[in-house]
Amino acid sequence: MDERLIAFKRLLDIMDAVRKGCPWDSTQTLQSLRHLTIEETYELSQAILDENLDEIKKELGDLMLHIVFYAKIGQEKGAFDIAGVLNGICEKMIVRHPHIFGGEKVENAEQVEQNWERIKLEREHNRSVLGGVPQGLPSLLKAYRMHQKTAGVGFRWRNAEEAWQKVEEEKAELFAELQKPDNQTNIEAEYGDLLFAIIAYGIYINVNPDDALEKADGKFRKRFGFVEQKARETGKGVQNLSIDEMIAFWREAKGNLG
Repeated sequence: MDERLIAFKRLLDIMDAVRKGCPWDSTQTLQSLRHLTIEETYELSQAILDENLDEIKKELGDLMLHIVFYAKIGQEKGAFDIAGVLNGICEKMIVRHPHIFGGEKVENAEQVEQNWERIKLEREHNRSVLGGVPQGLPSLLKAYRMHQKTAGVGFRWRNAEEAWQKVEEEKAELFAELQKPDNQTNIEAEYGDLLFAIIAYGIYINVNPDDALEKADGKFRKRFGFVEQKARETGKGVQNLSIDEMIAFWREAKGNLG
């Protein structure tokens, strides 16, 4: 028997046992697991960013446990079971990949994405293009997915240069609003438009803005930590450094840490 199937059945059997006999597992609900699943997803995300394969393996196991747990609860409710979950995603993958399981031809990954959105709309006639973007996503990731979804049906700039022109346009509009007094509402709106345009630009240069910002966050944390360490070495707290001293240490951090 396939080792993968043996391992998966073992997990299902363990879930059956703990759901029946464990005081904690037996009381969990779809709602009580939700925030834990979100936490596990972020832990997996961090392991991927760290390129820590051992941690990725561990976090994938944690997420797999949650999937099996939800399916077990669905089975108890008479709504669905793990077989239905797996068969559902199998059918979706077959339908969404006609270039693999049908006679359709594609030349690149972009065409695959376009076909994915087209097939979704054809099969779900009343569904909005943006219907698959959860409202609860973090704002930056939500904006990126919205741009991806609409680009998939052809609503996109023709090239990266046009996308960047939109960034420049939004920047100019923000600067214009900054010159007006008592104008915070419009300033916020134009600032949001600028962020939205920059996020869109990422599609054209093959950069996921969430990944890029996460890496920038990490770089800033390391560099500022260096500044704090230098402040301690001078016998001062970082709050007692002058801005010129901070900038000097910051430049040193860039040189040492990249």
